[in-house]
Parts: sequence; C-alpha cells; structure tokens
Amino acid sequence: MFTGIIEGLGTLTGMRNAGSARVLTVVADFDLEGTRIGDSIATNGACLTATTLEGRRFTADVSAETLSKTTFGQLRVGDRVNLERALRLSDRLDGHLVSGHVDGLARLEQRETGERAWVLSFSAPAALTRYMITKGSVAVDGVSLTINRCDAGGFQVAIIPHTARMTTIGLKSAGALFNIETDLIGKYVERFVTGATTDGQTAGGGIDMALLARSGYLR
Repeated sequence: MFTGIIEGLGTLTGMRNAGSARVLTVVADFDLEGTRIGDSIATNGACLTATTLEGRRFTADVSAETLSKTTFGQLRVGDRVNLERALRLSDRLDGHLVSGHVDGLARLEQRETGERAWVLSFSAPAALTRYMITKGSVAVDGVSLTINRCDAGGFQVAIIPHTARMTTIGLKSAGALFNIETDLIGKYVERFVTGATTDGQTAGGGIDMALLARSGYLR
C-alpha cells in the first residue's frame, strides 16, 4: 500500500524488452537505504517490485498487463518518474490509501494558472469517473490529489507549487497522458452493495431490500 505522497523523483536510465514484458532501470534522486530486493516501489503510480538494487539504482519487471494499462509503453530513457516506497504501518497517512494498481489513463486537457495553484482539467472514460466524487481522492501518476469537480467525461484537480516542484505533474503540458487509480474503498463498496463486477456488469447478489429484510434490518 502507498499514500500518494511522492518521496521524490527518479530517472529512467534503461529499458529493454523481455518478450511481451519490459525491464525498467530507474535511478532515484533520493537515498534508497532500507529498501531490499523484492520491495514494492510505486513508479508513476504503478506498484513495481525491485528485482535488483544497487545504491539508488533499481530494476523492475513490467508485465504485458501493466504495459497495457499504464503510460509505461510510452516512457523513454531519460524520462522523469514519481517514486514512492511502500507504506509502513507506523507512518502517517498524509494522502489516501493507494494500492498502486492503475485503473486506466486520463488525458490532461487544460492547465490554468490560479492563485497559488494550477488547475488541471482531465478527460477520462466513464469507467474511471464512476468512482470519483467531488472532494474525493484520486491518484494521478501516483500523486494523491483532491477532486474539485467531476462528471462522466472527466475531472478537475488543483496542485500547489510544492506539488508541481516535487512531482512530474509540473513538467507535463496539455495532451499528456497520466496513470489513474480511483478510490479503492469506493470500488469495494460498489461491489458489496450492488454485486457489480469491475466492468460494471451485475454478477448477482449484493445488498438489496430483500436481503435487508431477511437479515432483520427492515420490519
């Protein structure tokens, strides 16, 4: 698990194909002391496993599934990436609960300068926005952000200058694609209440008036 509070940036220094998968090499800007081979490192919001580790350099395998769901297929050597190591139970939870499992992509449509903040407007498919609410949380390239507004076609967030400096969001312009992870709790609640599958179809079961009556909640 992660919090969406980026520890620092890294640079993609190597990339090679391994069949339908890919192996990435990343050098972090910060000390990775305490990190071990097998540990999880969220890279642009996607949970990757460190397979080799040498100083600030680590490698990670990226599966075909991850390549299809994320922007990793578009990464190039020299690109900057957001990095966050896994949450420890003793840590403060400053962002929100993030699993590092990317749900899909959103496109930055507009970037406006506001008072002490940049307002970013994204277009996103309804499969993502169905799990967004105003003042809820969303992970954008692994960054925990508060949703200002949302509708079926997209959402809007604001970032302060500190976030722009500490993450790659400040480097991106209109047209850029971002990895999106929607609210983890919302997806589970929907599944439990409606019995819906992850593609929005009804699998049966769930909570309805009949179940509440049988369980003694209704008279």
